[in-house]
Amino acid sequence: MKPADEVLGAVGFSVLSVRPGDTCVTMGVSDLPVVAPSIYLSLMESACVAALMEYLESGETTFLTHSSLEIVGSAEAGVEIRANARVINIEGRELTFECDVYDGERHLAQAEIRRATVERLSFLARTAAQSLIN
Repeated sequence: MKPADEVLGAVGFSVLSVRPGDTCVTMGVSDLPVVAPSIYLSLMESACVAALMEYLESGETTFLTHSSLEIVGSAEAGVEIRANARVINIEGRELTFECDVYDGERHLAQAEIRRATVERLSFLARTAAQSLIN
Protein backbone atom coordinates (compact mmCIF):
# COMPACT_ATOMS: atom_id res chain seq x y z
CA MET A 1 0.00 0.00 0.00
CA LYS A 2 1.14 3.54 -0.64
CA PRO A 3 2.25 5.65 2.35
CA ALA A 4 -0.43 6.33 4.97
CA ASP A 5 -0.28 10.10 4.49
CA GLU A 6 -1.32 9.61 0.84
CA VAL A 7 -4.16 7.19 1.70
CA LEU A 8 -5.65 9.03 4.69
CA GLY A 9 -8.75 10.91 3.54
CA ALA A 10 -9.23 8.83 0.37
CA VAL A 11 -12.89 8.55 -0.65
CA GLY A 12 -14.91 6.02 -2.60
CA PHE A 13 -18.48 5.75 -3.83
CA SER A 14 -20.86 2.96 -4.76
CA VAL A 15 -24.40 2.95 -6.19
CA LEU A 16 -27.13 0.29 -6.19
CA SER A 17 -30.57 0.11 -7.77
CA VAL A 18 -32.48 -1.76 -5.10
CA ARG A 19 -34.12 -4.96 -6.38
CA PRO A 20 -36.88 -6.95 -4.66
CA GLY A 21 -34.25 -9.56 -3.72
CA ASP A 22 -32.39 -6.93 -1.67
CA THR A 23 -35.22 -6.59 0.86
CA CYS A 24 -35.57 -7.98 4.37
CA VAL A 25 -38.64 -10.04 3.49
CA THR A 26 -36.93 -11.74 0.54
CA MET A 27 -33.75 -12.43 2.54
CA GLY A 28 -35.78 -13.83 5.44
CA VAL A 29 -34.54 -11.38 8.08
CA SER A 30 -37.95 -9.76 8.76
CA ASP A 31 -41.34 -9.35 7.13
CA LEU A 32 -40.65 -5.79 5.95
CA PRO A 33 -40.19 -5.02 2.24
CA VAL A 34 -37.31 -2.59 2.90
CA VAL A 35 -33.59 -2.78 2.14
CA ALA A 36 -31.89 -5.45 4.26
CA PRO A 37 -29.09 -4.26 6.58
CA SER A 38 -26.62 -6.60 4.87
CA ILE A 39 -27.24 -4.73 1.61
CA TYR A 40 -26.31 -1.42 3.26
CA LEU A 41 -23.14 -3.02 4.60
CA SER A 42 -22.22 -4.56 1.24
CA LEU A 43 -22.72 -1.23 -0.51
CA MET A 44 -20.50 0.53 2.04
CA GLU A 45 -17.83 -2.15 1.68
CA SER A 46 -17.90 -1.61 -2.07
CA ALA A 47 -17.32 2.11 -1.47
CA CYS A 48 -14.37 1.24 0.82
CA VAL A 49 -12.83 -0.91 -1.89
CA ALA A 50 -13.32 1.88 -4.44
CA ALA A 51 -11.58 4.35 -2.10
CA LEU A 52 -8.43 2.20 -2.12
CA MET A 53 -8.20 1.26 -5.80
CA GLU A 54 -5.34 3.58 -6.66
CA TYR A 55 -3.46 3.08 -3.39
CA LEU A 56 -2.95 -0.71 -3.25
CA GLU A 57 0.07 -2.43 -4.72
CA SER A 58 -0.30 -5.19 -7.30
CA GLY A 59 -1.44 -8.37 -5.55
CA GLU A 60 -2.84 -6.53 -2.52
CA THR A 61 -6.46 -6.40 -1.48
CA THR A 62 -8.40 -5.72 1.70
CA PHE A 63 -10.62 -7.87 3.89
CA LEU A 64 -13.36 -6.85 6.32
CA THR A 65 -12.28 -7.23 9.96
CA HIS A 66 -14.95 -5.21 11.81
CA SER A 67 -18.11 -3.22 11.18
CA SER A 68 -20.42 -1.15 13.33
CA LEU A 69 -23.64 -0.43 11.42
CA GLU A 70 -26.41 1.97 12.42
CA ILE A 71 -29.62 2.07 10.38
CA VAL A 72 -31.31 5.48 10.52
CA GLY A 73 -33.81 5.15 7.64
CA SER A 74 -35.27 2.68 5.19
CA ALA A 75 -35.84 2.40 1.46
CA GLU A 76 -37.88 0.10 -0.75
CA ALA A 77 -37.16 -1.76 -3.98
CA GLY A 78 -36.96 0.46 -7.03
CA VAL A 79 -34.90 3.28 -5.53
CA GLU A 80 -31.25 4.01 -6.18
CA ILE A 81 -29.11 4.21 -3.07
CA ARG A 82 -25.51 5.36 -2.85
CA ALA A 83 -22.75 4.86 -0.34
CA ASN A 84 -19.63 6.84 0.36
CA ALA A 85 -16.59 5.84 2.37
CA ARG A 86 -13.64 7.84 3.64
CA VAL A 87 -10.41 6.56 5.19
CA ILE A 88 -10.21 8.15 8.65
CA ASN A 89 -7.43 6.14 10.30
CA ILE A 90 -4.59 3.79 9.42
CA GLU A 91 -2.78 1.60 11.93
CA GLY A 92 -0.30 -0.78 10.38
CA ARG A 93 -2.22 -2.82 7.81
CA GLU A 94 -5.67 -1.90 9.20
CA LEU A 95 -7.69 0.92 7.68
CA THR A 96 -10.74 2.49 9.32
CA PHE A 97 -13.49 3.99 7.18
CA GLU A 98 -16.38 6.32 7.96
CA CYS A 99 -19.30 5.33 5.72
CA ASP A 100 -22.81 6.53 4.90
CA VAL A 101 -25.71 5.41 2.69
CA TYR A 102 -28.23 7.80 1.12
CA ASP A 103 -31.43 7.70 -0.91
CA GLY A 104 -31.18 11.08 -2.61
CA GLU A 105 -30.54 13.46 0.29
CA ARG A 106 -32.14 11.13 2.85
CA HIS A 107 -29.60 9.51 5.18
CA LEU A 108 -30.29 5.77 5.57
CA ALA A 109 -27.31 4.24 7.35
CA GLN A 110 -23.88 4.93 8.75
CA ALA A 111 -21.03 2.68 9.75
CA GLU A 112 -17.47 2.47 10.87
CA ILE A 113 -15.74 -0.25 8.90
CA ARG A 114 -12.25 -1.67 9.38
CA ARG A 115 -10.48 -3.53 6.62
CA ALA A 116 -7.05 -5.15 6.72
CA THR A 117 -4.65 -5.01 3.81
CA VAL A 118 -3.58 -8.52 2.77
CA GLU A 119 -1.53 -10.08 0.01
CA ARG A 120 -4.18 -11.85 -2.07
CA LEU A 121 -2.38 -15.14 -2.89
CA SER A 122 -0.98 -15.64 0.63
CA PHE A 123 -4.39 -14.97 2.14
CA LEU A 124 -6.10 -17.46 -0.18
CA ALA A 125 -3.38 -20.07 0.46
CA ARG A 126 -3.80 -19.72 4.26
CA THR A 127 -7.59 -19.99 3.88
CA ALA A 128 -7.29 -23.14 1.76
CA ALA A 129 -4.81 -24.71 4.20
CA GLN A 130 -7.10 -23.98 7.15
CA SER A 131 -10.05 -25.62 5.42
CA LEU A 132 -7.94 -28.77 4.83
CA ILE A 133 -6.94 -28.95 8.51
CA ASN A 134 -10.53 -28.66 9.73
